Amino acid sequence: MTELAQDGFSWRAVALAAVAWIVPGCGHFVLGRRVRGIGFAAVIATAFLLGLHLEGNLYRVAPGQPLSFLATLGAMGAGAPYFVARFGAGFSGSPEASTYEYGTIFLLSAGLMNLLVVLDVWDLASGRKERD
Repeated sequence: MTELAQDGFSWRAVALAAVAWIVPGCGHFVLGRRVRGIGFAAVIATAFLLGLHLEGNLYRVAPGQPLSFLATLGAMGAGAPYFVARFGAGFSGSPEASTYEYGTIFLLSAGLMNLLVVLDVWDLASGRKERD
């Protein structure tokens, strides 16, 4: 553990984690790990766009289905792309499409991958993880 991690709470880490959540890959880019940030952004964007193309389910909370809350949080992990697709474009998916289930998994995977990237940014910014 570095000295920064021993000091405790860091507003910089919070801000970078928020930026990393909203714009996938941006947190690493700001931290100076540009190639890694671009790589993460490309992987997450590809998975998200593929999920949209395959007409998957962009989860939202469904009354009477408590697990839909967790799926919605996972999908919202994609950050701004989720909100742009959901509210900006009105995307809802197409259950009749033969690729619906595959698209749903890609959309959910994009959100969960971005959440893991956010945790990595948090660790780097707070000093809990050493830079390579």
